[in-house]
Amino acid sequence: MTTLPPPRFPDPRDAPTLRWGIIGPGNIAGKFVDSLQANSDQVAVAAASRSASRAKAFASRYGIERSYDSYAALLADPDVDVAYIATTHNTHEELALLAIEASKPVLIEKPMATTAAGGQRIADAARAAGVFAMEAMWTRYLPHIDVIRQLVETHALGDVRIVTADFGIAVPFDTEHRLYNPTTAGGALLDLGVYPVQFARLALPQLLTSAAVHAYGTLARSGVDETATLVIETDGDAQAILNCSVAIKTPTVGAINGTAGRIVTGAPFHTAVDVTYFPEDGDPSTYRSPKWAHGPESRGMAFEAAAFARYLVDGLTDSPLFALNEAIASLRILDEARAQLGVRTG
Repeated sequence: MTTLPPPRFPDPRDAPTLRWGIIGPGNIAGKFVDSLQANSDQVAVAAASRSASRAKAFASRYGIERSYDSYAALLADPDVDVAYIATTHNTHEELALLAIEASKPVLIEKPMATTAAGGQRIADAARAAGVFAMEAMWTRYLPHIDVIRQLVETHALGDVRIVTADFGIAVPFDTEHRLYNPTTAGGALLDLGVYPVQFARLALPQLLTSAAVHAYGTLARSGVDETATLVIETDGDAQAILNCSVAIKTPTVGAINGTAGRIVTGAPFHTAVDVTYFPEDGDPSTYRSPKWAHGPESRGMAFEAAAFARYLVDGLTDSPLFALNEAIASLRILDEARAQLGVRTG
């Protein structure tokens, strides 16, 4: 049996403790705070919403000491070391720029903007101000992804030729739901497509600079993309075939196929799942992630928070595992796909 490399990530508790301010007390923010509290020494000290009652209720639920009905007030709080933005997609850019203007390091939920141009504005502002900003692509900081990264980097798969990944959920159509509402940048690509795209980028680094995108799919009655299939070609012989949907549930698995072997993930591929390596010559071997990182509470988010804390304290200006340029490159692919499908925006 082939021996898989162990993940190189330290325990999330082995990181400097930061005091986090939560902007946008919704479902994703709840999962993030739950992860901090369950699996790290990071501390959420404040929550903000445009609704005072909503911010207060969130703070009460998670034992957070203070709440604000103004994002600016949270960003002005000297006891908040870093801001975490978890509002709807359409407000990410505005709030990220507000945090940077306040000289507050910021972790921005994916996608960090709704367009590559918006992502570039965030990156430019952060670099000009010397403020650390990072997109919250939490899967990049999970142990199973590091096992995959090492297999790709050591050429254990040979030349990667085909990457496949899908992410589909079944949400009944409702024009008021954020996933179907154009004003909140709804649609499958921005909400779910970011995951298959970054998975493909992990195996095919050339997608950062060169990618021909071919998009196929359907639009919901509201004009947002309901389902999408992307075929992405690189300069060489490699392709990525990616699917996402907000209308139907899919297996949500990923596979990386090379000339010397392949990797197949369990489901869902983007969270802490089993990874099996099938070498061309030899027996398969499986890495199994810690059970605490599984589950609906997405407790593996503690890994990205711990990584953010280490990078900030070490004085890094960008994430070495998911740099701003890579997040922008992913948005560029999504821009092209949405344009081809004729997605309604705004």
